[in-house]
Amino acid sequence: MPFGAIRSGAVVGARGIYSIGAVSRLLGVSQSAIRSWEDRYGLIVAERSEGGRRIYTREQLEQLRFVKQQLDAGLSAADAHRLLADREAGTEASPEGRTPDPAGRALVLLAESDRYGAQLNDVSLRSQGFDVEIAMSAAEAEAKFAEQKPALSIVELMISGGVGRELCQRLKRRRETPVLCVSSLDLGEQALAAGADAFLKKPLEPLQLVSTVRDLLGRGGPVRAQPGAADD
Repeated sequence: MPFGAIRSGAVVGARGIYSIGAVSRLLGVSQSAIRSWEDRYGLIVAERSEGGRRIYTREQLEQLRFVKQQLDAGLSAADAHRLLADREAGTEASPEGRTPDPAGRALVLLAESDRYGAQLNDVSLRSQGFDVEIAMSAAEAEAKFAEQKPALSIVELMISGGVGRELCQRLKRRRETPVLCVSSLDLGEQALAAGADAFLKKPLEPLQLVSTVRDLLGRGGPVRAQPGAADD
């Protein structure tokens, strides 16, 4: 029985950034189940890329995480979606269901074409507990990927004259770790076709960048204040 798509203020106007493959991997739910829930209950409705691929917002990822938690607790899919609908009816963004950040510093490979932008993103990621390795060319990125074995790679699609799509494909073939593609151009469809787990359009907002990286690594949760802000 369709419940009607969620239209909370946290979701309306948000852009989809996660592929269905990334969502499936993060939640441990098959892609066919996610598609079936959308078709049957009509509650969490993914955006569609120009090529027809499902892409999900960060809030939709958290909503699906909530559904998965209810299923693990023994509820049926219908009851889990009904509970989600009741929860969302009176709330906007909710932090429920986010996974605590485990100990340890994950290494992020940042393959960029803009040195200034790379430095800004380096600061944002390090301030949130990540280690960062910067590569300014596709060849350097591949070498560091093989040597350093990062937990996640961020690939600028315009790197080395525009070979970011091919770089994403090669990294995915080498080792199945998350790849986040970024670009100042609207190239989300190309990124998803290349196997990217998510796409962000520049200019990158620091909190969104860090939140996306945390989500792709299964570390979803509140982002700490940036350096210079009041800390306890």
